[in-house]
Amino acid sequence: MTLDSRETRAPAEREADLMARLPGLIAQARTAPGWARILGDVDPAGIATRAALARLPVTRKADLKALQQQDQPFGGLTSTPARQLRRIYMSPGPIFDAEGRAPDWWRFARPLYAAGVRPGGLLQNCFSYHFTPAAFMVESAAALIGCTVIPAGSGQTELQVQAMAELRPDTYVGTPSFLKLIMEKAREMGADIGSVRHALLSAEALPDSLRQWFVDHGIAHVCQAYASADAGAIAYETRTDGKLNPGMVLDEEIILEIVRPGSGEPVPEGEVGEVVLTVFNPDYPLVRFATGDLSAVLTDVPPSPCGRTNTRIRGWLGRADQTTKVRGMFVHPSQVHEVARRHPQLGKVRLVVTGTIADETMTLHCEVDDLAAPADAIVATIREVTKLRGEVRLVARGSLPNDGKVIDDARDYR
Repeated sequence: MTLDSRETRAPAEREADLMARLPGLIAQARTAPGWARILGDVDPAGIATRAALARLPVTRKADLKALQQQDQPFGGLTSTPARQLRRIYMSPGPIFDAEGRAPDWWRFARPLYAAGVRPGGLLQNCFSYHFTPAAFMVESAAALIGCTVIPAGSGQTELQVQAMAELRPDTYVGTPSFLKLIMEKAREMGADIGSVRHALLSAEALPDSLRQWFVDHGIAHVCQAYASADAGAIAYETRTDGKLNPGMVLDEEIILEIVRPGSGEPVPEGEVGEVVLTVFNPDYPLVRFATGDLSAVLTDVPPSPCGRTNTRIRGWLGRADQTTKVRGMFVHPSQVHEVARRHPQLGKVRLVVTGTIADETMTLHCEVDDLAAPADAIVATIREVTKLRGEVRLVARGSLPNDGKVIDDARDYR
């Protein structure tokens, strides 16, 4: 079952709808002073295809603090005045995040529904209610679905167990590590929390071993959601007949790009890269917003058995910012990308740093067609761009791993 019919649209219908709405989103964004500066004199009417969108500048999540310091509180990126919003959040940094007044503003009802939350259900919300939005993402989504929430927050493990034992919720929502703590405390207390059969987990990695631990200890249906404090729900896992379906389904209000880390250049479908989002949001539009997360589009798979037809991604695969220090100087993924850009004959590249601190070797591994080609020009470009000496190793196309790494720090730190 799906939350609504939008989730089961034909992919071509969804794509046409997104592209038809894209010029309006660009026009809306340009009413915000921050986006007006970033987008410049771009004509919204001309941004109606993915190719046109890919020509716009990328705005990085890592830049939000500086943008917000220049134009408080949101860097001029919101199209609704701050005092007309429902809530303002503050994450460490500080980074300020907005919430508008629309129902399920964070679009979190889809992940909840996919995890098994239904009208009349009882949900124990164990995300923090303090300054950050995760708990309120759950609250607004639960209200839309029509289930009841226990606003448990984080911490106070014994009280969490007591609430579960006496109120008998059917669903836990929160981090995986905190759920494990609660379950271990319940065992220690001899408390029965077996009513909890569904768990929607987020904000932390969920290793397969931990997922299996939950199943082995009575949580029959474990799903993950991928969300952020700026973009809201991004993607989520689904189940069919109790079985987890491959990948995570993209939210209906998002245009996803996977780009080469350090650039805004989309990678071939299936290749690991940085997640870049364009989000249709009436109060906080995002245009080519680079999250800093790595993922990849799931390819060569049949339609999801759950009936949802949107793009599926592999989930969170790590961080794209692989900046490292070599011989006292920072080397950034964007610099590696610039070296590759200046030599169009190169395919995928990876900078590998080996040796020990103060005795490092920096080698750029480059996929090429001709392994006997001279590499002197590439060596010179590395020196010019990074101000450091670097070696070059030519490798066959397709031989570098598909893991999104642009810089691999393989030094011996012992």
